[in-house]
Amino acid sequence: MNYTLNQLQIFLKITQTLSVTRAAEELHLTQPAVSIQLKNFQDQFDIPLTEVVGRRIYITDFGKEVAKSAESILQQVANIDNKTHSFKGMLTGRLKLSVVSTGKYLMPFFLAPFMKQHKSVELNMDVTNRSGVIEGMETNAVDFAFVSILPVNPMVEHVDLLENRLYLVGNTDEKFRKSPYPKNILKELPLMFREEGSGTRLAMDHFIRRNHLVINRKMQLTSNEAVKQAVLAGLGYSIMPHIAIKNELESRQLQVIPVTGLPIRNTWRLIWPKGKQHSPVAAAFLEFVRKEKEAIIEKHFTFEI
Repeated sequence: MNYTLNQLQIFLKITQTLSVTRAAEELHLTQPAVSIQLKNFQDQFDIPLTEVVGRRIYITDFGKEVAKSAESILQQVANIDNKTHSFKGMLTGRLKLSVVSTGKYLMPFFLAPFMKQHKSVELNMDVTNRSGVIEGMETNAVDFAFVSILPVNPMVEHVDLLENRLYLVGNTDEKFRKSPYPKNILKELPLMFREEGSGTRLAMDHFIRRNHLVINRKMQLTSNEAVKQAVLAGLGYSIMPHIAIKNELESRQLQVIPVTGLPIRNTWRLIWPKGKQHSPVAAAFLEFVRKEKEAIIEKHFTFEI
């Protein structure tokens, strides 16, 4: 046996993605390079590690056992690196976050000062919708999830960061009064929705159900950016997080339409499974957030409508 740490890493990534192509993308390698390393790794075993059926790759039972050992070996190597840096007085390792799409407007401001303090820390931030974020947390694929609506499963711990407010917005082609409209104005306006599974969509649906509103559903889009561009173009209106439209409101490209019962208010939170044993990097980030959040909020997020 003469396999390398690189081969262990590549094989482990293939078992996680079930795809040579995706493994290559996530490891920033070419597909041929990954295929060659997989073959060289397989050649050292008399028992198949993978099977290809049609165009899909499957991991054999033996391959799954090898993957477990590979993960353990790579973790031990990482521990050695961490201990080496620890003796040098440096924090090192990987911080893994899963962030809802609107969170991309917020999370970087909490990450930037931490990363500047700890230049040996590597960041892995996945930006997706709420369903994907919760799945990443529940499968222990990340250290923290960043959401505005807590999951139904109560077995989570969290630290509150700041308030999230969602307003009815449109472009500035039509004039609206400054005093609040009744909620039933929503049935007169063509509304655009985020996709099912997003936190913004959940908040919007809950508001509509709670108030027994009849609405004019115009279209569904898969990101806040797509919704914002559609609103700017005059395709309709939407209920959107203030943080996602702050610049457009300030430049008067968008306007808030005042409605009784709005804005919807919830809280941006950093969450993790109850009882989770944090890595040194994750623990340091959590301590940093708790200590510095007020100063970060004061510096970057003290704006009003």
